[in-house]
Amino acid sequence: MQTLAHRLTLVREQISKAEQEFNRIPSSVQLLAVSKTQPPETVAMAFDLGQRDFGENYLQEALPKIQTLKALPITWHFIGQIQANKTRPLSEYFDWIHSVDRLKIAKRLSDQRPHNFKPLNVCLQVNLENEAGKGGVRPAELPVLAGQIINLPRIRLRGLMAIPSRQDTFEGQRRLFRQLRNWQTLLNAEGLSLDTLSMGMSADLTAAIAEGATIVRVGTAIFGERR
Repeated sequence: MQTLAHRLTLVREQISKAEQEFNRIPSSVQLLAVSKTQPPETVAMAFDLGQRDFGENYLQEALPKIQTLKALPITWHFIGQIQANKTRPLSEYFDWIHSVDRLKIAKRLSDQRPHNFKPLNVCLQVNLENEAGKGGVRPAELPVLAGQIINLPRIRLRGLMAIPSRQDTFEGQRRLFRQLRNWQTLLNAEGLSLDTLSMGMSADLTAAIAEGATIVRVGTAIFGERR
């Protein structure tokens, strides 16, 4: 049976290999360990192995975990769908929010971010294929939303995030990730300074890195099958 240390090493090696193969700057891709369903003890083990960034999908599960591990200098990322009535704890307990797709949510996060905290890092989630039932702003609406959010005072718009549909080929994976990168390029040409592409998971992180991912979100390949 593979240990957590072995699985984490394999993922880091895969990232490093992809960076080299696709002419990315070494160590330019950040590994976000998706720790949903994992107990605090497992997160602490990964921290001891050098992992610093962890992603959570469910606020109710995440808050006790964050409190238990508050002595560790972990950077917490929220990557799940956001309910408007849950923005206050999100603004207070997380360093990054990857899944903003409405101006209302962004405004609440900005208003509720404690003033003695650094601005909250935010990514806009994009529904690349306009899939029903999936979170994310429609691509055609992205420029307007980004323009509305960029000047909110207590958040910092860092980039874009997507969860594309499953593709059977490497080129299919790259095609969708390329769309997100093209939107980043377009927004930056309009005056934004977006430096983050949060895309790629256990099954498609190599394709994501090939297309410019700066953060890959990996759960299963690190922690094994979810409980």
